[in-house]
Amino acid sequence: MPNPNDLILIGILLLALVTVESGGYFLTRVVRGHAPANGLQTSFFRAGHAHAAVLLVLSIAILAVISYAALDGFWMQLARTGVPIAAILMPAGFFLSVLGRDPERPNRLIVLLWLGVVSLTAALITAGVGLIAGGVAAL
Repeated sequence: MPNPNDLILIGILLLALVTVESGGYFLTRVVRGHAPANGLQTSFFRAGHAHAAVLLVLSIAILAVISYAALDGFWMQLARTGVPIAAILMPAGFFLSVLGRDPERPNRLIVLLWLGVVSLTAALITAGVGLIAGGVAAL
């Protein structure tokens, strides 16, 4: 059973999916030519939108089971919050790095994408190892 803090975070993440919906509406405007965007922007907007949705849902799935992990302290916090942090950083990197009129390449804010990748990887490894250890301990 998720603890109360995890339940609150799951609720917040579910509400955050509403912002992904509005981003989807924006994306339909882009692909129909109703919002100006070049090829790079269109590709990055699609990637940002997809990563946001997938990472929010993955965050909810992890939070639903992470209380069974053999983790505590820093490691438990990393397992709980690393994917939600990545769900913010990675899409932000995709969207913010191509703002402006007709960019030819991503700007320096692409670093947000790579910070998100680090957060995602660290959280997935930590949660995975912790859940395996928790399962083995429960045998």
